[in-house]
Amino acid sequence: MHNLTAYNQIVSKLVPVALHIGGLRMSSLDAYPKEVETPEFLKKPAAITDATDAGTYDVVVIGAGSPGVPAALRAAELGAKVAILQKEPEAAACGNFGAGVDLSTSDAADVESLVSLLETVSAHRPKRELLEVWAQRSGEALEWIIERSKEAGAQVVDLGTAAHTALLNKHGWKIGFHTCVFGPKPYDTGQAMKALCRLAEKRGVDIFYATPAERLVQKDDGAIVGVIAKGKEGYLKFGAKRAVIVATGDYANDKRMMDYYLPDVTNLALKRTGRSGDGHKMIVWAGGRIENVGHTKMCHDMDSGPTSLMSAPYLRVKLDGKRFCDETVGMELMNCYLTSKKDSGHYCQVFDSTYMEQAAAWGLHVDDPDSLKNWMPEEDVERSGVIESLIDTYKADTLEELAKKLRIEDVPAFLETVKNYNKAAETGKDTQFGVPAKSLAPVIKPPYYGVHRHIRFTVGCSGVVVNDKLQCLDQNDKPIKGLYAIGNLAGNFYGGADYPLDVLGLNLGHNYTEGYVVAEEVSS
Repeated sequence: MHNLTAYNQIVSKLVPVALHIGGLRMSSLDAYPKEVETPEFLKKPAAITDATDAGTYDVVVIGAGSPGVPAALRAAELGAKVAILQKEPEAAACGNFGAGVDLSTSDAADVESLVSLLETVSAHRPKRELLEVWAQRSGEALEWIIERSKEAGAQVVDLGTAAHTALLNKHGWKIGFHTCVFGPKPYDTGQAMKALCRLAEKRGVDIFYATPAERLVQKDDGAIVGVIAKGKEGYLKFGAKRAVIVATGDYANDKRMMDYYLPDVTNLALKRTGRSGDGHKMIVWAGGRIENVGHTKMCHDMDSGPTSLMSAPYLRVKLDGKRFCDETVGMELMNCYLTSKKDSGHYCQVFDSTYMEQAAAWGLHVDDPDSLKNWMPEEDVERSGVIESLIDTYKADTLEELAKKLRIEDVPAFLETVKNYNKAAETGKDTQFGVPAKSLAPVIKPPYYGVHRHIRFTVGCSGVVVNDKLQCLDQNDKPIKGLYAIGNLAGNFYGGADYPLDVLGLNLGHNYTEGYVVAEEVSS
């Protein structure tokens, strides 16, 4: 006790001195600044006072994407008068797979183990109650979206639990899934949302395209009661008696926000346009806040070659021909190694004619050589499920020829890399990255194969602070009456640096679910 008292006395004397030396001129630890200067892009603009009345609705949804369209359609089905405001001339979304938990075929304890896994892979930063919303409600939400998509004429199938076999086998869980898949490519969720918009209009939803929302209408008591949007001939004011649901997606196309929240991806190409953080800004101007943890990024390449190969531990090299990582690292983390301007997300996977046997030894099922032709621009085949402008897989009889096709810049360095890698595989000792012997895949037997992968920024998965009802919270964690956020605009569902790939289709599944759930919340 004496030693503790002495320690506290010393600290009480030294801390103010240290703070003064550091230029903070504080006399105690309690004096740390409680506010951080607001970034320029979040400073509130002048009010818009010249808006024309465009009518009053029960619910106004901002954004015609994967969370917003389901929210509007479901709310209309429940009797609400609904409007959608969409900044683009049509609905917009990306991706193909969306996952939901089928509680009727799942063990309850295993579902909770899955929720805990999702907490863990997101650095223990999500709000568990939001993960529970997905785990407990996604099954019925996914069944509903599949049924409505079929009714709307969208290209959709339910792959069920089969898409999650690897996850379930790994953990020994009994969990059933609904897996909504829009496709095959190039058909995607964006096309499906266009079809669902047509169905929503039949259900009475008014959709205003090319009408970007710019301000929320707020009463003196803080309640949100409408939206001001920009029409072709000036500003329009849409009243909202029950709620405004903001579903505008991320901020990928606002460079200031990207540099502020996700500076490490500045050199990666963007997959989509139009997502400029509009919803984040409007909610902050209304008293909400953006989550204060490091933001989560989704950076993928699922188009250059088969998805079955994307995380398989085949030899990986940069365009300089050299290895750069432990090849057992998942594809969702590859962006972390390729952030420089020189790399800009490019790398190559290399394997030989025995690649299927190697994969089988790892417990993986990969596309066979005939299927690979679907991703090979040099092959004259009828293609299915690919975007032809992005396929980038090759076959060659020599390593030199393969290197040239893959656009590897230093061929001699590449040949030396393969030589050293094969030696490591032969001895079972990787002295460069420590890859286990069982995961080393020697490149010896021709023909040789390679995929030139290009990791691009897909979407940011962090946003404004919400509660389990998807209500936006103010600086004191109090709900802002009448204001909701869903999808990638809403925060607190992830928290790691990178989007986890443990559940195939988690992001779209959570988007559909939040749209479905919030519609019931605002329509009750």
